[in-house]
Amino acid sequence: MQHLEVKTNGSVATLVIDRPEKHGALSPRLMADIHQGLDEMHQEPRIRSVILSSTGPTFCSGVDLSVLHEIRSLPEQEQLQQWFEYWRRLAELCEALLRFPKPLIATVDGPAMGAGFAISLSCDMIVASQRATFSAGAVRHGLVGGITAALLSFRAGTSLSAKMSLTGIPLSAEEADRAGLLCQPPVASEDIETIAARWANESSQGSPQAIQATKRLINESIGETMLTQIAAAAADSATACTTETAGEGIDAFMNKTTPTW
Repeated sequence: MQHLEVKTNGSVATLVIDRPEKHGALSPRLMADIHQGLDEMHQEPRIRSVILSSTGPTFCSGVDLSVLHEIRSLPEQEQLQQWFEYWRRLAELCEALLRFPKPLIATVDGPAMGAGFAISLSCDMIVASQRATFSAGAVRHGLVGGITAALLSFRAGTSLSAKMSLTGIPLSAEEADRAGLLCQPPVASEDIETIAARWANESSQGSPQAIQATKRLINESIGETMLTQIAAAAADSATACTTETAGEGIDAFMNKTTPTW
């Protein structure tokens, strides 16, 4: 795997996003690597729970805008297919995390932005450091972050989802905790791995069959509408990429300028 490192310690595995030079941006290769890591840990009977973490100062900066910029350079008739393919892969990654049969703990020690916020919300629990932030700022790039909005609505309600998705204003770790998004108050960065491992062990003490059934109840039965919303949101986000404002936002990001709407 090119951008993912897998570590194991007893019955706990850690999938480490290893793309610090791009702040963990979700390229197609990285998304495929996370899928592969999940598949391997699913098949490994010794592993009872999994932690998702990241190297570098950013947990995950979200969609890879350089990939979206590359798509914009394709002939027009090819672009729409590629937009849909990219957002479909992101939706499938979030669904794979939600359907993963073992407890998943996201360890966020830095910004989790847009789709990076979405993948943390797709895990069962989030352990955050005091320097973590969470944002859903797609609109500031002329994009539609529908997958993140759907997951945030599922986890915390539509009021917070609307506030974050429409303004792009980030939540601090303390604010995320007050909103009920974290499994405990923020911790020091140097303690985050130990505390995440503690939650991973605590969440795997029950029967594996009961844990799997409980996850299915929460994420697939109670969250049935949410799974449908993720698929629809991926299509909406892809369509939004065809607009002039999306193009301006992507170009502004690549050129390090501010878009004018």
